[in-house]
Amino acid sequence: MATKTAPAAKSTAKKKTVTKSTTSKAATTKKTPAKKDAAKKLEDLFEDSLKDIYWAEKALVKALPKMHKNATDAKLKNAISDHLEQTKNQVKRLEDCFAALGKKAVAKKCDAMQGLLDEGTSIIEETEPGSVRDAGIIAASQKVEHYEIATYGTLAAFAKVLKEKKCLKNLLETLEEEKGCDELLTSIADTNLNSKAK
Repeated sequence: MATKTAPAAKSTAKKKTVTKSTTSKAATTKKTPAKKDAAKKLEDLFEDSLKDIYWAEKALVKALPKMHKNATDAKLKNAISDHLEQTKNQVKRLEDCFAALGKKAVAKKCDAMQGLLDEGTSIIEETEPGSVRDAGIIAASQKVEHYEIATYGTLAAFAKVLKEKKCLKNLLETLEEEKGCDELLTSIADTNLNSKAK
């Protein structure tokens, strides 16, 4: 009988050790302290996020001509040209949002967009000109679009809660453009471009 009980006792001891280990890890996890100028209200977070996407859009205005120059597919080149003009208008809409809030339009570096643009540059450098590079440009562009769709959707939700009607209108207009651009890029990729790249 003593032999049968011994394994059970060992098993219980192991369980207790695991629990202690998990608990001690949880206890050492600390909250990240906020910066001195951290957002305290939704209004602050909204304004900070506007600064972030404002920087992102201005950076995109500089990056799109390089993508256009490196693309070879006619439809893709047209889509990039059209989106460059759209992006310039989106920058103006963001400036209108700042004005509606009674704030100066200020850009704050967007690390996410910087990373996406760096990845786009790497794709151009690591692919031969032609359909393979075009497929890479579309992939990089769609990552940018998805980031922008997520950002504008969130900002529109904030604007709605904050009853910032002018901002909400502008943000929703841009959101629809970003969705449209993403769909266009998908259709260009689907019309034999990815097959050619194979």
